[in-house]
Amino acid sequence: MNETDLQPEILRVTNLGPRKIASPLERLFGENASAQMFFNDDERIVADHDLDHVRGCIESGTAFPCLEAAGPRRKIYFHPPETTCAVITCGGLCPGLNDVIRSVVLHAHYRYGVKRILGIPYGFEGLNPAYGHSITELTPESVANIHTFGGTALGTSRGPQDVPLMVDRLQELGVSVLFLIGGDGTQRGGQALWEEAKKRGYPLAVIGIPKTIDNDMIYMDKSFGYETAVAAAVGAINAAHTEARSARHGVGLVKLMGRHSGFIACAAAIASGEVNCVLIPEVPFALEGPGGFLEFLFRRVVNRGHAVIALAEGAGQEYLTDAGGTDASGNRRLGDIGLYLRERIEAFFHERGSDLNMKYIDPSYTIRGIPASPNDRIYCMRLGQAAVHAAMAGKTGIVVARWHSAYIHVPIPAVTAARRSVEPTEDFWLAVLESTGQPPVFIPE
Repeated sequence: MNETDLQPEILRVTNLGPRKIASPLERLFGENASAQMFFNDDERIVADHDLDHVRGCIESGTAFPCLEAAGPRRKIYFHPPETTCAVITCGGLCPGLNDVIRSVVLHAHYRYGVKRILGIPYGFEGLNPAYGHSITELTPESVANIHTFGGTALGTSRGPQDVPLMVDRLQELGVSVLFLIGGDGTQRGGQALWEEAKKRGYPLAVIGIPKTIDNDMIYMDKSFGYETAVAAAVGAINAAHTEARSARHGVGLVKLMGRHSGFIACAAAIASGEVNCVLIPEVPFALEGPGGFLEFLFRRVVNRGHAVIALAEGAGQEYLTDAGGTDASGNRRLGDIGLYLRERIEAFFHERGSDLNMKYIDPSYTIRGIPASPNDRIYCMRLGQAAVHAAMAGKTGIVVARWHSAYIHVPIPAVTAARRSVEPTEDFWLAVLESTGQPPVFIPE
């Protein structure tokens, strides 16, 4: 995050209008209701709590960039029995999608008394009548057990659809609240829907629940599904380690998710304790030369008998022929660094006249489709609850997230303005280096 990302105005939350309706939660809390159970819009979480930043704001007399606290409001905007909500999941699969859907439905129904909650099938496609997808009605009974399996009960797709056409469909369905579960592209689509609705004078609350298995969205401690993905990645690394140490000159190469950010590869390497080298997009590496990766790997295998490498899918793209074009979500198509690196390692050992027993493992799709871990389930439940509170209060054009251990509202333009990445100068990468024993960078000489 750079300085322009931290201007207070980019963090200002939009409200559809004044809140005049007493929240049903006040009645549900009963005599136990207290001011602590409800939140005000002026409750804030400091966006950057670094002491130098705080000191700079004080010395310059500028306002602290702060994020609005999430949670129930004593007065709400929508009258729940007359409100229609819709839930949509977009983009790639990620552990926890069904947990979020379930949380939204149960909380909206039981806590607020919303009678009609629609499930939009197959992402934004479901709002385009040309595809012929049937809208489903979500009830507590229909979502009761969906958290026990992976994927998304609603189906998903990648890529945008015509924005005015989608808003037409939302109006036809009488939707007042749209819950969008997806990554930065999905949230940009949500912002476009909100802006189109605003032009029409259509009071639509667009609430995003950010999904990125790579953990690369800003203004959040972590994204849901990341912890589950790391745990599953550790299993793949342990299998690679078993294969590598069971063979003479064994090498286990594990390619993990991480198009732009290497959080999964780094965290799984630290957690496993069995990785000897991590390669991520944020840290360029030389292959050749005395200080290059291949020489490092060769020495490790000759001296210790085996090695394990954790590789993020976006690493080393400079070595590959540009795959060309973009996928349906607008992401640049990546070359397969795993296959390329396997071939280069095999060739290098062959040139040195050395035996090599290599096992290449790519567990990406087996990780994406698994159910969430218990801790991720708790997080998904909390995010769903925060999303419903925000929607009923008439917030719009925001995502809900957790920042500095507090649940917050972040305007969509702020959360999509930059990408979170592993910083090579900070302690997380240092922890990787200390765990693996690899040099900070691989250089030719």
